[in-house]
Amino acid sequence: MLKTLSRLFVVAMGSTLASLTYNPVQAHAGLEQEVEIKAQQLTDGIYVLFGRGGNIGLSVGEDGAYIIDDQFAPLSDKISTAIKNITEQPVRFVINTHWHGDHTGGNENFGKQGAVIVAHDNVHQRMSTKQNLFGREIEPAAKIAQPSVTYKEQMSLRLNNDNMRVYHVANAHTDGDSIIFFEQDNVLHMGDCYFNIGYPFVDTGSGGSIDGYIAALEKGLSLANDDTQIIPGHGPMANKEQMTQYVGMLKDIRNKVADLKVDGKSLEEVLAAKPSAKYDKENGQAFIKPEQIVTAIYNSL
Repeated sequence: MLKTLSRLFVVAMGSTLASLTYNPVQAHAGLEQEVEIKAQQLTDGIYVLFGRGGNIGLSVGEDGAYIIDDQFAPLSDKISTAIKNITEQPVRFVINTHWHGDHTGGNENFGKQGAVIVAHDNVHQRMSTKQNLFGREIEPAAKIAQPSVTYKEQMSLRLNNDNMRVYHVANAHTDGDSIIFFEQDNVLHMGDCYFNIGYPFVDTGSGGSIDGYIAALEKGLSLANDDTQIIPGHGPMANKEQMTQYVGMLKDIRNKVADLKVDGKSLEEVLAAKPSAKYDKENGQAFIKPEQIVTAIYNSL
């Protein structure tokens, strides 16, 4: 069952377990000292930054710098330094893939520096009202940290000689997920709609569902080709073949759970049947354990 979701598995150029909070005010003491922000160049103008929390996409060019997600508040100075090592341009925009604090914790700091926060309508709704995550009450974010530019279905940012398409993928990881595709650079940022570290976290409490999660992956695959560089929400860089295998795994587990549920099996009986067993050794050792992904699938069908 979903009984150990007070810990989040994150990756910073390799697997590292860390106990994390989604409230940036309660971020771990000393986080800024222990974490190293590493940049990997993907194209002439696109980079990915790995640290502690969601992977950050970075676009640089004549129109300035803009980032996709910004990890935790105590890391903002280190993230800013990593960006300044690449470009002297200020960060003009922050695009949040969803509301969770390991992707939005730096919003307030970058907002105070003049960045415009962009996200789906539902991200603003969740960040501007009290939320409950892992049994904890999350207070509304400061107004400057909330998205000031929002969209409903899709939007574009035509900056730095690229057309960045932002698509809402409904009820996937949450109800406010965005995936972002750089058309000219052929780079796709999946946010937490792709965990390249094992089983995904389907946040049913924030409107997530397994069918929506699979649909989000399929939307990403429809945008990608064999040369597309894919930035997952957590984990190392990936390609279309790897993400295709991932969605195939989730479909297989989902269908097995669905068949058992249609047969009238209880959650306990479905867990006992171990519908994910084929994949557990490779995918069930990280943040989400086999019984957790099965439970999330069962509850969201």
